Amino acid sequence: MASQALSYIGPYRLLNSVHTSGPTKIWQAFHDGKQEMFGVKAVVKEPRKHRSQVALLRREFDVGQKVGHARIIRFFEYGLERGIPYVVMEWFSAPNMKQRIRQGNDQIAYLVPTIVEQAAEGLAYLHHQKWVHRDIKPDNFLVADDGTVKLIDLGLAVRVRRGLGRLFALRSKVQGTRSYMSPEQIRGEVVDERSDVYSFGCTMYELLSGTPPFTGVSANELLNKHLKTSPPTLEAIDANITPQFAKLVRRCMAKDPNARPESLNEFLREVRMHRVFKSVPPPPQQAPAK
Repeated sequence: MASQALSYIGPYRLLNSVHTSGPTKIWQAFHDGKQEMFGVKAVVKEPRKHRSQVALLRREFDVGQKVGHARIIRFFEYGLERGIPYVVMEWFSAPNMKQRIRQGNDQIAYLVPTIVEQAAEGLAYLHHQKWVHRDIKPDNFLVADDGTVKLIDLGLAVRVRRGLGRLFALRSKVQGTRSYMSPEQIRGEVVDERSDVYSFGCTMYELLSGTPPFTGVSANELLNKHLKTSPPTLEAIDANITPQFAKLVRRCMAKDPNARPESLNEFLREVRMHRVFKSVPPPPQQAPAK
């Protein structure tokens, strides 16, 4: 069935298409019986030919229903409608962090301390539940106008492996987003929470600087920089960033996992002890009404 012809999936009336990625589509939807908005995500194009996408959708639901937290998008239902697999999520109407950054850092700078703390809280809870996200990046944090944050896109999450489970685990398929991948993730090693800490550091770096810590003309050049190169310091980019926070972000992006903060809880403790900015930027001035 063509996705353009869809007006309902199950009892959910599809209102607005908000995101399309390959065979997968997300809508704002309305449940007539409950009189409530939801998000519906479905593999709409030939699901039988896109089994990997269906598996990611199922994994996202399986993880999402187990990690209920105010900073993580909630999942309610997995279903199959006329051959189309779908999940039902909390509707949270907000751009993602990447979109906010593209609008200009000056537009959200005054909210950055709130965004940093709330993003860390969501990821810390995911780790507390023994999951590694494996695709932490600005695109996967929704950010409301007041700075409220929700972590999304749990399809690549895996269980943390400890002890013998880690020792005998097979090498991982390299998955994630190149601009934010940890060195051990690039090498296909078994990852733990510290891999997400690295990606979170890259995400915080972009939130503060406006650009990812590394860029390259090719995929190999970009991945090589994650393995061997240090990014410019945040203090050199913005003198208003405190040395303590800049150092914390640098530690998150250490090449050696043992040199990073051990957990997002450790990151949170340090961020609450020290400020992000020497002087918190004021909200941007609103244009006068015409």
